[in-house]
Amino acid sequence: MPLKLSLKPGEKFVLNGAVVQNGDRRGVLVLQNKASVLREKDIMQLDEVTTPARHIYFPVMMMYLDEAAAERQYEEFATRLTEFMGVVRNPVVLSDCIAISKHVMAREYYRALMLSRKLIEYEDERLGHVSSGVPADGDAD
Repeated sequence: MPLKLSLKPGEKFVLNGAVVQNGDRRGVLVLQNKASVLREKDIMQLDEVTTPARHIYFPVMMMYLDEAAAERQYEEFATRLTEFMGVVRNPVVLSDCIAISKHVMAREYYRALMLSRKLIEYEDERLGHVSSGVPADGDAD
């Protein structure tokens, strides 16, 4: 099934490791085969990795963008997820953590990445931060 991206003027995204930017008008891009695509709003820079949930999101993002190097990122991911699960008591969040781990083990990195966004939202709510960095969809509680 093709993936259809509706792009805002000037919007950037990563396509199989290449940073691509839309022109000065809205555009539509249709990908006919499997590719690693990440919109600008979902891309986290290394200097934004400042909290435990972001330390989970970042290696998952790197595994998704560069599957050939996923093995190098896996140890960081596993360590950070284990640490996070050791301090969280919310059963819904713990269930999300388990699902993230299962998706990573199945090499379903995009699904793991989208669930990791929920961890960031949960963490931001608990720390009283205004959501910054990668926005999260849904409610983690």
